[in-house]
Amino acid sequence: MGLSASDVVLDRLRIGDAGWLIMRHAERYAADEGFDESFEPLVARILAGFLEGHDPARERGWIARAGDRRLGSIFCVQGPAPDTAKLRLFYLEPELRGMGLGQRLLEECLRFARAAGYARMTLWTHESHRAACALYAKNGFSCIRSERVHNFGVDLVEQEWARDL
Repeated sequence: MGLSASDVVLDRLRIGDAGWLIMRHAERYAADEGFDESFEPLVARILAGFLEGHDPARERGWIARAGDRRLGSIFCVQGPAPDTAKLRLFYLEPELRGMGLGQRLLEECLRFARAAGYARMTLWTHESHRAACALYAKNGFSCIRSERVHNFGVDLVEQEWARDL
């Protein structure tokens, strides 16, 4: 592809981005982890909730782009408490993983959360996302909960990670 992280713009959501995110999450998780069709509506609900009622001063989503090509995403939304942000929908196209773009997206999300006045950030992931978990640990997150579940048609180990800001 010939891209470096510096060729990529972190942009706010535009028309069509939500549909792309729903599609890419569903396709990648099905291909990589065997998730069934029940995962797609979860992503759709998260995005619909964001688009219908987010507070721009406290919540934001970014799409990583190179020209017209969408490459990834990350979102910062209100968490379970007023002082807690939640990281959502962190995604990178597979061919772009390992070039520093994930770090850049995570840093932008953390920077925004601090500026928005949050004191803590949490996230939900799966143990199988080893590269993402390593990135979270590198950036000061700790796994605070781990639980074996059967979701999206497969056996998983769900995890909750958190860090102070």
